[in-house]
Amino acid sequence: MTGEEAVVTTTTESDATVISLRGEVDEENAPFLARSLARAAASGLPRTVVDLSGTPFVDSSVLHALLDAQRAHAASGPVLVLAGPLQTAVRRLFEVTGSAPAFRMADNLGTAMTC
Repeated sequence: MTGEEAVVTTTTESDATVISLRGEVDEENAPFLARSLARAAASGLPRTVVDLSGTPFVDSSVLHALLDAQRAHAASGPVLVLAGPLQTAVRRLFEVTGSAPAFRMADNLGTAMTC
């Protein structure tokens, strides 16, 4: 971990809510992320993209928030897409937990906006 301060931002682009994670996102920031994801699921927009390209580290609390969001999105209709490229520690979290198949993933933000 680098100690880089975490930032979670939400924007609207075209027909999608884009939630961008920057820095090391962990249990301190996971509740904010979870609230942002819940608002996105209820927004009425057809797509939510979580841009993970700017974070070198996320912990299991972030994974839990993403899994909860995947279920909420599936229940309410919008598509949830995780955008990379994923840095090594983030990719490893999905691999070690076996959770990658639960998500639609894209190599970059541009692809995530259309897949």
